[in-house]
Amino acid sequence: MNKPAEPSAVAAAAQHVTTGIKQKMTPSEAFVETMAVNGVKNVFGIVGSAFMDALDLFPSAGIRFIPTVHEQGAAHMADGYARVSGQHGVCIAQNGPGITNFVTAVAAAYWAHSPVVVVTPETGSMGQGLGGFQETDQLPIFSKITKFQSHVNNPKRMAEHTARAFDRAMLEMGPTQLNIPRDYFYGDIECEINPPIVVERGPGGRKSLDEAADLLAGAKFPVILSGGGVIMGNGVDACKALAERLGAPVACSYLHNDSFPASHPLWVGPLGYQGAKAAMKLISKADVVLALGTRLGPFGTLPQHGMDYWPKDAKIIQIDADAKMIGLVKRIGVGICGDAGEAAVALLERIASRTLACDGNKSDRAKVVAAEKAEWEKELTDWHHEKDEWSLEVMKGSDRMHPRQMLRELERAMPKDAMVSTDIGNICSVSNSYLRFERPRSMFAAMSFGNCGYAFPTMIGCKVAAPDRPGVAYVGDGAWAMSFGEILTAVREQIPVTAVVFNNEQWGAEKKNQVDYYDFRFVGSNLTNPSFAAIAKSMGAEGHRIEKLDQVGAALEAACRAQREGKTTILEMMVTRELGDPFRRDALQHPVRHLAKYKATAARR
Repeated sequence: MNKPAEPSAVAAAAQHVTTGIKQKMTPSEAFVETMAVNGVKNVFGIVGSAFMDALDLFPSAGIRFIPTVHEQGAAHMADGYARVSGQHGVCIAQNGPGITNFVTAVAAAYWAHSPVVVVTPETGSMGQGLGGFQETDQLPIFSKITKFQSHVNNPKRMAEHTARAFDRAMLEMGPTQLNIPRDYFYGDIECEINPPIVVERGPGGRKSLDEAADLLAGAKFPVILSGGGVIMGNGVDACKALAERLGAPVACSYLHNDSFPASHPLWVGPLGYQGAKAAMKLISKADVVLALGTRLGPFGTLPQHGMDYWPKDAKIIQIDADAKMIGLVKRIGVGICGDAGEAAVALLERIASRTLACDGNKSDRAKVVAAEKAEWEKELTDWHHEKDEWSLEVMKGSDRMHPRQMLRELERAMPKDAMVSTDIGNICSVSNSYLRFERPRSMFAAMSFGNCGYAFPTMIGCKVAAPDRPGVAYVGDGAWAMSFGEILTAVREQIPVTAVVFNNEQWGAEKKNQVDYYDFRFVGSNLTNPSFAAIAKSMGAEGHRIEKLDQVGAALEAACRAQREGKTTILEMMVTRELGDPFRRDALQHPVRHLAKYKATAARR
């Protein structure tokens, strides 16, 4: 057996990528060299014969292959890696069933605008259509959840198609598919390896920027909604400077709590499901809303906490790098297709020396902002239990922790530079009110695709991109059962992360619907769980069962310290079955039954 290359030798080999000159090579070499010139250092996946010739070259090119437990986990890791680094995340797997296992995670990356390159080796070109082993038509499967699909139709075009998939992932701000017949990795070709195409994004059209500046200059109560585009455009500082000039409170768009620093006096918290009442009350007062780098997705602006808070008469300035998103959900006053950071700079330049209508009441608005924030913080601190009938009933005699109090303790103990991923579900959604960050690229959620099993593998990818930052995944017990297999990836590959698992033995979000709409008939929503802490230990990780509030903060702090020692830790939080607001109030109706044997189920208690 050959001895593995020394790290220094691998690094040296990775530097010798010749660009712009035609050379003789194999398609596998062309594929790997193109990845190397695009800065690829890590690829997530499961080993397969379909791409093994290329895989054999990864170490010499300075590319680490990170084998995962499941291909869905691999694509989530590529997503997390891309969202933290701002660079490509790459995943690859065996043709057929390995590739179809990518689908859910690629859809999540699509809605997160992550530049993930999904490499999909497929059945050999001479066997396609014959129904052979592990064959399926792989392009239609991804057609609606990728920004671009590149199919290698001739081995001589391997470098060209590979480069295009990487370029378009950045240009289109989302996942792309690189589909390669498995026999096209072999043979001799002549080709050149070209450097990446970098397209600089500007602030938008001059006329629309002027119109937006005029609207802001005339606003008496401007509010900024800072979205994911601010993070991707490295525009947090520009957003902060613009907010300070206007004296405008800044709300974070749904699941982008890291788009504005929480310690800033103008930060008011996130909108959307289980968001901050302070943000909702303040944006309801706005006469102009600057939607900076956000598509204003419908789930992030729905009524919440009993408030239909979106201002009906406010003028909306929407800035998005994707022109198709402008005006799609909300009627706008001015639309700007541009980079959120660059647009914020351009707007500040236009209003910096002008007399603004909001200058006269700047001090009064600052007091209103501070008061609303203080009121909301007190409400969060005093929120000891839910007030609905079901929650009051399940609290009786329970010695488990209240979810909100537990989340507050986690918030207080969270390291300032931590990265946090959140899964879908009742308590994970409630955490939206408690997650605060000081720097961008710190919060990672499945966005509007909302798939279970997202948070833990995504955080493993985040940790690969930023090994010096603490990485914490919030996961409900239902979603945890879908994803805890990746503990093996974290342990085997020495990628230390922390998972906080909320064990309330139920699918909480769906159970709330059965409480509110189906007369407490719990079909499929109760769970019987083993000890997740014990499972973690059996898989080589640390595992701790947390039962008391005064244990929560110390446990998180210890788990984050353990990451520095290379240890993955699972914290099993034993919490009550209390439930937050219904997850899909917009999508359910009270049941109507016509057939005799079902009529009794229509009555509600």
